[in-house]
Amino acid sequence: MSLEHVHRSRNEPGCISHAVHVDCENPLRLVFVEQWADRAALLAHFAVPASRDFVRALQPLAATATTLEIYDAARLEKL
Repeated sequence: MSLEHVHRSRNEPGCISHAVHVDCENPLRLVFVEQWADRAALLAHFAVPASRDFVRALQPLAATATTLEIYDAARLEKL
């Protein structure tokens, strides 16, 4: 289910990268790392019905409340 979501999301406009990882210290924990062209692309991703359905499907499987952390970063061309 997670890989299906990742593969679908990679084809959305503005998706630069989208991946799911298993935490090596807790194999029951999944971590999604995504990069979007801009905030508008991310919000459009959240609005896709399949994305909302994916989150709803995962919630009953979670042992604890899920968290979402969004970071804005600027790329430095040269240091």
